[in-house]
Amino acid sequence: MSHTITSAFILLLLVLDPFGTLPIFISVMRGVAPPRRVWVALREACVAFGVLLAFMLGGRTFLEMMRLSERSLEVAGGVILLLLSIRIIFASGRRLFDEEPSPAHGPSAREPFLFPIAVPLLAGPSAMATVLLLASRQPAQLGEWIVALAAAVGVCAVVLLASQPLYRWLGESVVTAIEKLMGLVLCAIAVEMILAGIKRYFWGP
Repeated sequence: MSHTITSAFILLLLVLDPFGTLPIFISVMRGVAPPRRVWVALREACVAFGVLLAFMLGGRTFLEMMRLSERSLEVAGGVILLLLSIRIIFASGRRLFDEEPSPAHGPSAREPFLFPIAVPLLAGPSAMATVLLLASRQPAQLGEWIVALAAAVGVCAVVLLASQPLYRWLGESVVTAIEKLMGLVLCAIAVEMILAGIKRYFWGP
């Protein structure tokens, strides 16, 4: 399954699922002072970008070290995205990662760092598998994948920065509907990735 910079950007945006993280982000940031929220959102987005960029740049080396084929990674990545899309469609954002956003329930709550916003809300296993797959499948376009990743993380940062007014303006039902739609599109992409990996296994490139 070949990608362009536009399709890679859309895929990464669907995997990062910024609207799905809104309820959790708002809950986690509840105990953080309002002047600090902008800095925290930008910092967590940068950390997530750094983690995903490391996976993208080290993708081929990792595959060679583990003696894994691109076909197996494509099928495995498709399965992970399929499971994620199913959970997005049938579960609420709070249940998506099977954990309660316990921090930030009072004025003395500790400021979140790395967990749970950067990892796993943004740079989760599905996002790591996706960037690894992009870099290993089409390494000649690595520069385009970095740009697509930066753009996708940038959109997520904007959504997080505007999380509270955006959530109030759209309402929970609209945010949930957008999240389900993103899950449906991601499901179709995941199935396509699995089929492409199986096709390459039996019939080659």
